[in-house]
Amino acid sequence: MKNMKDDILSELLCSEGYVSGQALCEKYGVSRTAIWKVINALKEEGYGISSVNNRGYKITKLPDKLKEFVVKSMLTTERFGRKLDVLDEVDSTNNYCKKMAEEGAVEGYTVATMKQVAGRGRRGRVWETPDDTNIAFSLLLRPELVPNDASMITLLAALSVVSAVEELTGKTAQIKWPNDVIIGGRKVCGILTELSLELSAINYVVVGIGINVTNETMPEDIKDHASSILMETGVRVDKSELLGRILIHFEKYYDRFLVDKDLSGFKEMYENHLVNMNKTVRIIEGGMERTGVALGISERGALVVKFDTGVEQITGGEVSVRGIYGYV
Repeated sequence: MKNMKDDILSELLCSEGYVSGQALCEKYGVSRTAIWKVINALKEEGYGISSVNNRGYKITKLPDKLKEFVVKSMLTTERFGRKLDVLDEVDSTNNYCKKMAEEGAVEGYTVATMKQVAGRGRRGRVWETPDDTNIAFSLLLRPELVPNDASMITLLAALSVVSAVEELTGKTAQIKWPNDVIIGGRKVCGILTELSLELSAINYVVVGIGINVTNETMPEDIKDHASSILMETGVRVDKSELLGRILIHFEKYYDRFLVDKDLSGFKEMYENHLVNMNKTVRIIEGGMERTGVALGISERGALVVKFDTGVEQITGGEVSVRGIYGYV
């Protein structure tokens, strides 16, 4: 029954209207009772399904979970997410994606989960998704770039998340340079990009993205600077649709970047979402702090800051950027 249930779910998701019960019976060579049992099984999984005499069945509500069929039904991409693994649990989607990359997975391969138990953020910080309120996913890229160009991909990932969140919520999302996604002054998404190098060339890039989606509360120690899409917008975003839309935007932005080889085509868009744009920031590097005004980004993704001593371009690495009064 499992395969037929998945097939019927796919039929319903791909249809813009009602799907005839009789047509399903004829296609799968089963009785009306068998179709009815499948529909009930889908309802038990959280799918809302409308049943109308002489018209058939139609999906009206998606469950609050990641589902491979749902994600794929939404994709208009050529590569991103076309090969997709949705896991019940994993230590780290980045680790899993790197393993698949070493085994020859193609560019665009994606692994996603709602339960990541040993994820990592920048500088080794923990990023876990323990209770089905978050999503974590990693995307495999195989760009023909020099290693120094790969850091720009991380900024594109942030823009992709921002674009998807704004579409689904109608609310403004921002970016704290280089790649933290911010809503209401609090972080809802972190991104970790890792490279595999062969001599001076990139073998592959893994972009890991963790998003707080439907959390209703945050732990006491991080609630001042971390939040969720639901908490900040009041919108309960469907996780599968969120993943699908991010992949759609990411592929579009990435393909443009591969042509330009820089962020010239995204500079204005990024700066329009830069939370510290034209604001005072603290630059923390090597235990030293300096204060300046963020003027935007360069075409290669560096943060352009005006100090008393002049204008400088701040690149990644062990540099931390903070607002003068707190996180942003």
